[in-house]
Amino acid sequence: MTTRERGKADTARSRRTATATATAVRSGVALLAAMVLAGCGGSGSGGAHAQGKASASASASTATASAPTGGASAPPPPPAPPASTAPPAPPTTPPPAAGTLPSRLEADGTTITVGDPAAPHTVAVYEDPRCPVCARFEAANAKKLTALAASGKVRLQYTLASFLDVNFGGGGSKRAVNALRAAVPENRFAPLHALVYAHQPDESQDGFTVAYLLELAGRVPGLRTPAFDAAVRGQSYGSFVTRSETAFTASGATGTPTVRIDGTVVSGGGADIVTAAGFARVLRQHGLG
Repeated sequence: MTTRERGKADTARSRRTATATATAVRSGVALLAAMVLAGCGGSGSGGAHAQGKASASASASTATASAPTGGASAPPPPPAPPASTAPPAPPTTPPPAAGTLPSRLEADGTTITVGDPAAPHTVAVYEDPRCPVCARFEAANAKKLTALAASGKVRLQYTLASFLDVNFGGGGSKRAVNALRAAVPENRFAPLHALVYAHQPDESQDGFTVAYLLELAGRVPGLRTPAFDAAVRGQSYGSFVTRSETAFTASGATGTPTVRIDGTVVSGGGADIVTAAGFARVLRQHGLG
């Protein structure tokens, strides 16, 4: 081989070596790139899962960095607020006025009871607010009956009629019965009942007007509530007035006042009940002396 031929051969070998070296370098770079992409979560089916791991790891690292050092725990939650200490709601029915007796409407819807409903004896009184004889009965005996009721021996039960409105015209009896019924929820029936008979207008006059009944009610402490006044002005218990008159008629009472003691009608006529002495005798006959 001549010198010139050896030179060409050397040149060819150098070119093949350079080409092989370049190819090897390119292969190494490609392999390195693939490894980097795999480690960082590149594209492909496995990339998202790897990215999720990286994000979770980053979140954990952030949480760890933000947590207090030295093993300190988070502060405890604030204590629960104390139970409500609001005062209890007031009773629906006010207590009776000082020195008076409680009252309630019985289940029959017409009988008004004054005193202890469980008392061993019952004195039932049938009255019309315009009846002058009823006023005489109350004037003579109300104090004695009140004392018996206060002692717990007797419960007083009232059935209120209004037939004198038909006899004399007007609506005074009905208005008075309505006002007396309106006093029951206020627990002020007994004192208003006493005032109605103590200041009864003449029977022939239609004197129990709304204004007059409200004026009488104003003398009873605690009675003139907005509810009471509205009931008196609006005749809110008109249906009670009608039922009460019906109950009076159905009772068999032939006039007012009629008195029953433990279910027995008091005999002997009006003289036995419209005077204090006569009624005291009747009470003794029934074991209530």
